[in-house]
Amino acid sequence: MNVCIVGTGYVGLVSAACFAEMGNNVSCVDVNPDVIETLKQGKVHIYEPGLEDLVKRNYAEGRLTFTTDLVEGLKDSLFVFITVGTPSRPDGSCDLSYVHQVAREVGQNMQEFKVVVDKSTVPVGTADQVRAIVGEELKKRGVEIEFDVVSNPEFLKEGDAVNDLMKPDRVVVGTDNVRTAELLKVLYAPFARSREKLIVMGVRSAEMTKYAANCMLATKISFINEVANICERVGADVRDVRMGIGSDHRIGYNFIYPGVGYGGSCFPKDVKALINTAREYEYMPQLLTAVDEVNDRQKQVLAQKIIDYFEPQGGVQGKTLALWGLAFKANTDDIREAASLKIIETLLEQGMRIRAFDPVAGENVQKVFEGDDRVTIVDEQYSALEGADALAVVTEWNQFRNPDFSRIKKMLKAPLLFDGRNLYSPMIMGELGFAYFCIGRRDGK
Repeated sequence: MNVCIVGTGYVGLVSAACFAEMGNNVSCVDVNPDVIETLKQGKVHIYEPGLEDLVKRNYAEGRLTFTTDLVEGLKDSLFVFITVGTPSRPDGSCDLSYVHQVAREVGQNMQEFKVVVDKSTVPVGTADQVRAIVGEELKKRGVEIEFDVVSNPEFLKEGDAVNDLMKPDRVVVGTDNVRTAELLKVLYAPFARSREKLIVMGVRSAEMTKYAANCMLATKISFINEVANICERVGADVRDVRMGIGSDHRIGYNFIYPGVGYGGSCFPKDVKALINTAREYEYMPQLLTAVDEVNDRQKQVLAQKIIDYFEPQGGVQGKTLALWGLAFKANTDDIREAASLKIIETLLEQGMRIRAFDPVAGENVQKVFEGDDRVTIVDEQYSALEGADALAVVTEWNQFRNPDFSRIKKMLKAPLLFDGRNLYSPMIMGELGFAYFCIGRRDGK
């Protein structure tokens, strides 16, 4: 099948590469000529495990092409996927300007039947807006061309996006058109060989499903972080509590790991967007509002532990923190809404200096603090410890899970470790001679 994908971010590029891998002809369109040129050279501008190999192979074999010309991308394509960004506005609402622009250009340039697929995360009712915009542009041209608009939300995890698309739990399609549903079923059939995974529902239900899924996962994270904070105060261990509640199959173990709060491009934006949508319909979403507020507060927990520890010593002014992990989670270079940024900003305000390392996200953070000599990004994890008064672990990269503790102890001014991901055992850290602080567990000293 011939597919046009507009937007080459995480969702667009992963979708394009995976569709091409299954034998489809895929044309990727992006307005940024630098991105297109980079992709033509076989280089991927985002970090996603396994993606670069897919892109290189399918581009070399001619199934995947890149262009800045939407007319070229639309030619012969049955499906037009909209995968452009939908950033949050200051009030939490979703900025749909890029989606609307693509819809206008599709209406201005399409010459034959198209299935326009909303794959960007968009508020309920967006497909109706896209349909109206395309129809309006066709009317301006004085032509009648059949088209359909469907919602096909993505459920990709950054860091495992290729696997998620190649082996999806489900494929949600929002349409009332039986023919369109069958066309999407054919496109997705190679990804669902073992069982039927396509779930067809109304367009607005599909749009709502995406937000409901992410808000449910965000709720579980904020819930366990709230429980962890209570555990610290009452003398309980959140790790034991997690095992106790996770063994209940109605709850499960996934997404109940306490830490420094959720970040990234999805959960923060989607929770805020659904809150905003609810308010537009005069409903106050108290639970979702609390999820958002708890998460914002959780991002300050580790920084506050550091501040509290050094307060009897005159505060953190003039001290240096070694920080491991800058991405919002492991296996990505994405720093959007990352807890590390909030931690760094809070400690800088108190006069602390930062020496940080991340396997892939360091360059992105360097751009954020460019020109600020209080923040140093290093290329090797142990070099971050040089001259540091303490170490904080913020992202759960595998290489941080079993480090050389004796080396850490020798390099730090004092054996002091703040663990924002509960990677280590308080008992063992205490035996090793560290002052150890974590989330929701008894600290080892």
